[in-house]
Amino acid sequence: MTWDIAIRKSLGHDHHRFELDVAFRSNARRLVLFGASGAGKTMTLKAVAGLVKPDAGHVRIDGESLFDAQRRINLPPQQRTVAYLFQEYALFPHLTVRQNVAFGLQHGWRNPSKHVEHPAVQRWLDAFELEPLARRYPHELSGGQRQRTALARALVSQPRAILLDEPFAALDAQLRGKLREELLALQRSLGTPMVLITHDPADVDAFADEVIHMASGRVQG
Repeated sequence: MTWDIAIRKSLGHDHHRFELDVAFRSNARRLVLFGASGAGKTMTLKAVAGLVKPDAGHVRIDGESLFDAQRRINLPPQQRTVAYLFQEYALFPHLTVRQNVAFGLQHGWRNPSKHVEHPAVQRWLDAFELEPLARRYPHELSGGQRQRTALARALVSQPRAILLDEPFAALDAQLRGKLREELLALQRSLGTPMVLITHDPADVDAFADEVIHMASGRVQG
């Protein structure tokens, strides 16, 4: 997996303006963007996913341009085949575990139960040991179970990479350690490339094949 990112984005007003100007290349299977809150990590990740449109630059994965301002390329998120895992997992509270996972196969909001019996849904329920929880709702799950459900939903569409936005930030220290181990074991077994953003050095120690240090909207060093 080759990541080739060079983007610029300006937000805010004259007196409260944030300038993102980030450029890096990496072949890491587990790439970590590290920096304090406000460094521009999440904006960078969302630009890769297609959730934020940069003002200039390009986003390329394995030589394919997902965004190129000069060439007027801007693929929508569903065509980028990357999965974005939000910080608090963003599970749908009114859907069961099975339905949440099946939603990863959706291309829109119609007929949310259409894919619940799809073989890929069952595969990931089994892989993440979620089958006994398949009829439960998110509020009935532990933090680890919610994370596994969100990962299953992200992986069911067979993305080429996973983008994780501070996946442990909302958890207590003991659960963070446990879920780091689980996620690392899953990534190693699946082999799916990932980009993880964090402000926690323990995440860097656990995951990073390569670290991109960010501060004030720029890559450091």
